[in-house]
Amino acid sequence: MGEDSGLSDRSRSHDRATRRNHSAAFKAKLALEAAFGDKTIADIAQKHNVPPNQVTEWRRQPLERAADAFGGGAPVEPPVDLKVLHAKIGQLTLENDFLKARSPRRDCGAHRVQTSEATSPIEKNMLE
Repeated sequence: MGEDSGLSDRSRSHDRATRRNHSAAFKAKLALEAAFGDKTIADIAQKHNVPPNQVTEWRRQPLERAADAFGGGAPVEPPVDLKVLHAKIGQLTLENDFLKARSPRRDCGAHRVQTSEATSPIEKNMLE
């Protein structure tokens, strides 16, 4: 087989029954051949000894991402400033600790509704 099979060195050393890892260049070559060539996908797949579904998938991927090459892809979210988030976490932690210390019930840090104030059966069951 004098033709480049597109297999990485690692997959050439394994038995034929193992999963084959094709190089990116090989995938691109087949994708372009399938998209713009005059051969059918079945012919390309048979020539390179790969499943036709795989050639179809390799052909589809770059065509779907073509807009990204020109900056027309999905909008990019602005990067998150971690310093601001860490500062906010610190502030909220301090406020929470302060409020727990000032709470009349130090064991839970929150006020509970008294049974007489509970209006729904669910609240009454929770308090029992």
